[in-house]
Amino acid sequence: MAHAEPRPARPAGRRHPELDDADKAIIELLQDDGRMPYTKLAASVGLSETAVRQRVQNLVDDNVVQIVAVTDPLRLGFHRQAMVGVRTEGDIRAVADTLALIPEIDYVVFTSGSFDLLFELVCEDDDHLLTLLNDKVRSIPGVRSTETFTYLRLHKQTYAWGTR
Repeated sequence: MAHAEPRPARPAGRRHPELDDADKAIIELLQDDGRMPYTKLAASVGLSETAVRQRVQNLVDDNVVQIVAVTDPLRLGFHRQAMVGVRTEGDIRAVADTLALIPEIDYVVFTSGSFDLLFELVCEDDDHLLTLLNDKVRSIPGVRSTETFTYLRLHKQTYAWGTR
């Protein structure tokens, strides 16, 4: 790829930033190795280290990527994972916002079909799961009903789906 200057910061509030080929290449490299040094990223995509550093920061700032350590919950003492479907009444966004504040919940999605929301949680054991469901989730105004799908075993988990 041709050498290019860092792109200027993207306008605030822009919902879906345009990704060029260099951004996509950086994302795919980071999906393979999130700790890849800027010097190696720069050499791989044909940009300067400064340009790559700015692009990665823009991707993070625009919530296109998160650079995190993905862990195995079982090895950290969390022996119960579950997906929970939620049927709501009233403002679905308020329910989603409240669920998102619960630390054990790692993601919340709006859905169509049988459930209004789905969320995944990671907890220590079945008692912890029961406490979360009874004391935190089902007490949220607007939660009409829940259905819990406990994980027996995680068969596949990946974050490397590439770009389009």
